[in-house]
Amino acid sequence: MIPDESARGGQTLTHQHEDRPRHRHYGAEMLSVEDARARILACFAVLESESRPLLECLGQVLGQDVVAGFDIPPFANSAMDGYAVVARDVARAGPQSPIELRVIGKVAAGEVPDVRVEPGCAVRIMTGAPIPPGTEAVVPFEDTDEDERRRTRAGQDRIGVRHPTAQGRNLRPAGTDVRKGSVVLRRGVLLRPGEIGLAASLGRKSLDVIRRPTVGIVATGDEILEPGEPIAPGKIYNSNSFTVAALVKRYGGIPKVVGIARDTIESLNAALDGVLDCDLVITSAGVSKGDYDVVKDVLAERGQIALWSVRMRPAKPLAFGALRGPDKRAVPLLGLPGNPVSAVVAFEQFARPAIHLMMGKSNIEKPTIIAVMDDAIVNHDGRRVYARVTVSRAPDGAYHARLTGDQGSNILSSVASANGLAICPEDRGQVSAGESTQVQMLDWPEEFF
Repeated sequence: MIPDESARGGQTLTHQHEDRPRHRHYGAEMLSVEDARARILACFAVLESESRPLLECLGQVLGQDVVAGFDIPPFANSAMDGYAVVARDVARAGPQSPIELRVIGKVAAGEVPDVRVEPGCAVRIMTGAPIPPGTEAVVPFEDTDEDERRRTRAGQDRIGVRHPTAQGRNLRPAGTDVRKGSVVLRRGVLLRPGEIGLAASLGRKSLDVIRRPTVGIVATGDEILEPGEPIAPGKIYNSNSFTVAALVKRYGGIPKVVGIARDTIESLNAALDGVLDCDLVITSAGVSKGDYDVVKDVLAERGQIALWSVRMRPAKPLAFGALRGPDKRAVPLLGLPGNPVSAVVAFEQFARPAIHLMMGKSNIEKPTIIAVMDDAIVNHDGRRVYARVTVSRAPDGAYHARLTGDQGSNILSSVASANGLAICPEDRGQVSAGESTQVQMLDWPEEFF
């Protein structure tokens, strides 16, 4: 059976007799997508946190509260470029009757004021500059005659204020954004650009975040070649490793591609040896009934692996279990089908949520919309169908979905031109053109916003 322990470091496979041959469970149990996902996710837990440089934390989950060590802003400052004044001095100012004040100094951002605003006086001040003592308000430049004085080359030691201002206007008191001692960012928050900037405003150059999982990727088969090698009769290029690695990277994981494992015990063992330090291992091919027994046998000998049939199309065959890692640590293994579309669809349903769970993300569901189908999705065998579609938005705001062409599980171009997976449920024979159905979004086009 598949272990139900956490996949975190230090966990072990629970066998009373490690020297006994591993039980090979090659059953063909038909599972729903939800049941298969639940069984898989039960074997994962949130990974430990680590300290990372601030910019590298984008898209990760905060592992520890961030507490403010000082107020933000740390001092009262000006919200405008203008003149610091005593408000009552300009209470009767107007466009035709400006109040003239004596300019006794200036303060730029980053400077410390060395003058005090007295009645009848003004201090020229820039946005963000500390407020001089005695300031009651800041009059913006556009409410003064500064431009006219510059054009006429009048003296700059005086300024005319043409509009009244209220006490406190255009002033930012200390601590209006953040108070010293307050929890600014709470553990578990997803770090977006705003959170990164807020941490930087507190002087933080690094944060404790839930670390990214490392995902080992192994492609199996005698028929596959690495890109760049000369093509040969009966051979195909290894697209699965690159597709899966790109998906791992897109969803926040760190891909570790170890190359191609041939259909021999020695080759597959060597490839698996290279991924036992990972948090998850993903293989492609070798999980269907007709595949070489060597793949199934090696996986079973090195851990606990079950083969499932999932009530979905594409990606019906699936393998899941755990390999024995260093110090008997359980390394989860997900075996994807070999057909490239099947591998992508199975990854989206099972590997992506596992990666997000390990990263501590609270919402691991795929964004889903309701769209009107422009083409029919036919379901001929009572499985949940994931059809590759291009979703667009009509002028009335309704979403429409159109099939991307041939829906065969070997047609990788049907994925490349898709931005969603339209779903025909198990209990429906088809979704007809003009009917609405759920669509899992793979991408959000800019024109949707």
